[in-house]
Parts: sequence; structure tokens; C-alpha cells
Amino acid sequence: MTTTISSFCKIDTIDIDGLWLKTRGEVDFTKGAVMAKKMKLADIDVAFERLSQTTPNPQTELNFTNPYTLLVAVALSAQATDVGVNKATKALFEMADTPEKMVALGLGGIKDHIKTIGLFNMKAKNVLALSEILIAKHQSQVPQDREALEALPGVGRKTANVVLNEAFGEPTIAVDTHIFRLGNRTGIAPGKDVLVVEKELLRRIPDKWKKGAHHWMILHGRYVCKARKPDCAQCVIADLCLFKAKTI
Repeated sequence: MTTTISSFCKIDTIDIDGLWLKTRGEVDFTKGAVMAKKMKLADIDVAFERLSQTTPNPQTELNFTNPYTLLVAVALSAQATDVGVNKATKALFEMADTPEKMVALGLGGIKDHIKTIGLFNMKAKNVLALSEILIAKHQSQVPQDREALEALPGVGRKTANVVLNEAFGEPTIAVDTHIFRLGNRTGIAPGKDVLVVEKELLRRIPDKWKKGAHHWMILHGRYVCKARKPDCAQCVIADLCLFKAKTI
């Protein structure tokens, strides 16, 4: 079963983008993401104007050469760092940058290339299976369709959102741990689960910022508004942020 994310709960399994993870005890999903009041819409507009100035042309930090390698890289990034994924995929994509080449490489070959990434056994099976499906059902092309993407092994809503945004330019927002924390902490889009936060972001962020919002929020959450100790002194939206425990 897929758990509903609450502020603090006991769980047995978590389904993260098609990867079943077993865990024990209690998991605090919102650590560092204290629920705030909602930021004013006018302030959200100003916030993204400032964030856009820090990174005018935001892009994913995952390395890829085409929609297919993007899909594979994002699928591999679940519970892994972008740096770790990039190290593993450098040689992998040199050998297999299409579904046909990946299938020819085989399960053992895929595992050999990604064995430094967490959950590599399951991920290798997913990469092989999704490649076979792309060949059989989509003429070896990555579909520009959410339902078709989420039907692929190892591809959930977050991965589909990243692919639709990065490969096809759609104004989707993939809510990862950084965006979930940032949405709650700042008041831009408070919510108790990732789907609520995603819907609030799409509803509250002005259209002109939606294409880049995913990247700006991830970069800000990764390097400035960090989980354990946000660097509020370096934050360009600190005066707009509703987080009470600022480190300034």
C-alpha cells in the first residue's frame, strides 16, 4: 500500500516512484518543513522573480543526452544523489542511449554500470523493463503523456513530472523532498502530502514562472534552504518567507 504522508507517522512500506521500500519505526517526513501560513500571492510572484535572477536558465543537474536518457537518469535518481547517478550513467549512456541498446546490454550489463547506486538491483530491472515497453508500445520514443509515463516500471508521478518539464517543456512541478520542505517552510504552498503541495504550487505560482519553478525550488532547497540548518543570511527571499525559526 502507499502511505498517506502525515507530519509524523508509523509506516511499514513507502512507495517512492515505483520502488517499494521497507522501513521500521517512525519517519518524520516534514523535518525542517514546519507548516506555515500561506504566503501572499503577490509575494510569491516577487519570490520567483528573485529566484529566477539567481539562475536565469535553470536545468536539472542530472546528465542526459535525449528524452530516453533523461527518463532513465531520473528513474535511477530515486533515493540517490544526482552526483552519484551522473557518475554511474556516464559510461552507461556511452554504451546505451536508446531503448534498443539498453535491452542489448542486458540486465547484468545494466547492473554492472549502476551498482554504485542504492537499490541498483531493482532499478536495473525497471530500466530494462521500461526499455522493452518503449520498444513494444511507443516506437522506442518516450511518450509525452503522463498516464503512459506512469505506466512504465519504476516511473511515478515525480519522475513523470520531471520528464514532462525537462524534455517537453510542460509547466509541471515535481515535488521532491526539497520542494516539499520549501513549500511548507516558506508558506508558498503548505500541505501535508506531496500531491497537495504540488496542486497548491500549480494553483498559486504565476504561469510565467511555472516552467522553471521546479528547478528554482530544488536548487534553493538543496543549497540555501537546507533541511537541518537553512542559510537564511544568503536567502534572496528571506524577507518574504514565513518561516519563524530563521537563522539570521
